[in-house]
Amino acid sequence: MHRSYQPILPCGNKYLQQKWDKAYYDEHRKKVEAAKSVVDTTQPKQHGHLQLKLKKLKLEEERLSVIERENQLLLGKMSFIMRTTGRIDNRNNYESKSLNKEKRQQELLRVVKENHTILERITNCEPQYSVKKWQEDWNKAEEYMESITRYPRGMKSVPQKKAKPQVKKTRQEEEYEQDSTEEEPETTDNENKRSEEENKDTSD
Repeated sequence: MHRSYQPILPCGNKYLQQKWDKAYYDEHRKKVEAAKSVVDTTQPKQHGHLQLKLKKLKLEEERLSVIERENQLLLGKMSFIMRTTGRIDNRNNYESKSLNKEKRQQELLRVVKENHTILERITNCEPQYSVKKWQEDWNKAEEYMESITRYPRGMKSVPQKKAKPQVKKTRQEEEYEQDSTEEEPETTDNENKRSEEENKDTSD
């Protein structure tokens, strides 16, 4: 029952209603496919004069022909010059001259003389400061510093050792330390006896 055709509107016969609805839908689809668009969306026509620009090609050919003609003329002139000496004398034996050469040389000599005089003044000038006097002043300053210092100069301050934190010992550690201190004198006595015996043997 659930697989049978279910019409939208109530009807007396479902089979006839299904046939009518299908025929109506097919007719609707045909009308939709055959409908013409109001707006023209087709590709525009291609015009030949827009694709192939003959005027531009003609101008390009004329420009290339002019360039070729000029190149041929230039080549003929260059070949003629290479075969002959040419019509123009391009040799130039002119020597460069300067209008203010003497004045520049005089100015250079003047600057050199002034520099030489300044150098002589600097070398012959006596110093205004005396190194000997500076040394005497420094020796006096050292004597004053030694007289007012608390400690002699050149002595480095000894860094103070930091106190180690005390650690509490357990009873077992304290007992072990006491036993070790008691055993130490016995070992020292034995060592003294051995050393005395060895001395006697060496003396004999």
